[in-house]
Amino acid sequence: MMIRSDDLDMPGVAHAFFTRQGGVSGGIYASLNGGIGSNDDKAAIAENRRRMAQALGVAPQNLVNVHQVHSPDVLVAEGPWPGDRPKADGLVTRTPGVALAISTADCGPVLFADAQARVVGGCHSGWKGAFTGVLETTLERMEELGADRRNVVAVLGPMISAAAYEVGPEFVGRFHEQDPYNARFFRPSERAGHAMFDLPAYIAARLDAAGVGRFVDLKLCTYADEERFYSYRRNTHRGAPDYGRLISAIALTD
Repeated sequence: MMIRSDDLDMPGVAHAFFTRQGGVSGGIYASLNGGIGSNDDKAAIAENRRRMAQALGVAPQNLVNVHQVHSPDVLVAEGPWPGDRPKADGLVTRTPGVALAISTADCGPVLFADAQARVVGGCHSGWKGAFTGVLETTLERMEELGADRRNVVAVLGPMISAAAYEVGPEFVGRFHEQDPYNARFFRPSERAGHAMFDLPAYIAARLDAAGVGRFVDLKLCTYADEERFYSYRRNTHRGAPDYGRLISAIALTD
């Protein structure tokens, strides 16, 4: 049902990278779909999320998401939102009992913790978010709550690997214009003019340059491991009408 990282096994911190296993959803959403924005049965999603909250030791309403839009924006969460989910792609908190939930289906879920300062964070890091600074903004928001990035552990959960992420020439050109040294994250694909993009390595490089204390990549590919993970790209290649969403979450405990 879930994967944990030894590097986030800290006093006062609960976390999980939930797999697609252990829920009640059926069909293409089988079985632990946590995606509020999916077309899955709402009652099934609610039950799946209740199970996730229980595993983390928080109240179901305290499994907090944002409406993710591939932005660099990161918000402070102190409890459930009073109305609609705000648009952002990262969350930070120093409030115990609030689980920061990141929804993904190929993009990179990154969970952050400074156990000493008792500040945690999480962000949705697809290529666009990573490119525009969501990783760095998450660290900045954590520091506003009292964290020190030199003490922060950041763990990258299940996401699409370079072996499954083919991109076109315009994509490559965008990264080259940002920094010619980004060429190291691409290798030729079998299709002329295309390339395989190593987004996990790009995320690692951005966090290293930002001065994070420790970075860990769990090296789990969503596209390749259908038994455990949902994948937007895999379902798109098959012509499926929708896809399930994985939830990665972190919380402070009392």
